[in-house]
Amino acid sequence: MILCLDAGNSRLKWGLAEPAGWLAQGALDWDDAQMLSALVAGWPPLTRVVLSSVACEAREALLAQAFPGQVLEHMVSTCAAAGVVNGYLQPRQLGVDRWCALIGARSLSQQPCLVVTAGTATTIDSLDGEGRFLGGLILPGLEMMHTALAQGTARLPRAPGAYQDFPRQTQDAIRTGCLEAQLGAIERAYARLPGAALCFLSGGAAPALERQLELPLLRVDNLVLEGLRLLALNGSAP
Repeated sequence: MILCLDAGNSRLKWGLAEPAGWLAQGALDWDDAQMLSALVAGWPPLTRVVLSSVACEAREALLAQAFPGQVLEHMVSTCAAAGVVNGYLQPRQLGVDRWCALIGARSLSQQPCLVVTAGTATTIDSLDGEGRFLGGLILPGLEMMHTALAQGTARLPRAPGAYQDFPRQTQDAIRTGCLEAQLGAIERAYARLPGAALCFLSGGAAPALERQLELPLLRVDNLVLEGLRLLALNGSAP
């Protein structure tokens, strides 16, 4: 029994897996992270706990406290794993969450893919039909863009707005502008891929982006966990 943990900036996603597939999945806010140990207490004993983490050391310490005596295996990006070749100039510098998402996408499709994770930050990564990671983009996430405008200007409010083709009030102009920036980056990256490509979309802001994207799209909410499970089962090349 393997527990897979995706420790992000905003939430902790978890999945309980065995070789045949998933038994359960869920997500917790970091304030509730210690509830995870109580949640798994009634399950069969864990053989491994594997971790993809971009969280701070304090939050990783919370996980260690939740599983006393259990070794948390920190996965890292490598040169190749599970059918994906890492094209980063220094492969280990690729964020492990991005690496896991690429592996998860490759397990679901053999065609060229754009892998978009729209969370605290938005990452947009390109994978060709041979499984080669070509490179990718990182930009502020949708909510971070909103916050930056409110904090960096005197008269632009941090207020809810709606997407409009032609916004005629400030809160709608902000919401639409932030969305268009995200959508434009995704669409430009997608246009660079050869042949018939598929866009994978995950993350907390995925629903807002999904409504506006007009390209072949598959939403997979726990794509990092999919890749993490494959890494745990298959290992990786150094």
